[in-house]
Amino acid sequence: MFILENGNVIFRYGKDSYKKAIEAACEAFKLDKDEDELITTTAHNSCYNCLYRRWTRESFICMKKGTYAN
Repeated sequence: MFILENGNVIFRYGKDSYKKAIEAACEAFKLDKDEDELITTTAHNSCYNCLYRRWTRESFICMKKGTYAN
């Protein structure tokens, strides 16, 4: 679900793959408490709503996955 690019673990499906972002949520998921940063309102954990994601122009970087991709 992620690719390693220039040392960053990037979500390969971009900003609009809501189902894939739910599937990709891992055990490190932590809800971002800033409501302005929340993307989905579903009850599911989603990488899009995770405190550890950092948005890029096309997608986001996972700050918890370290230097591996799966």
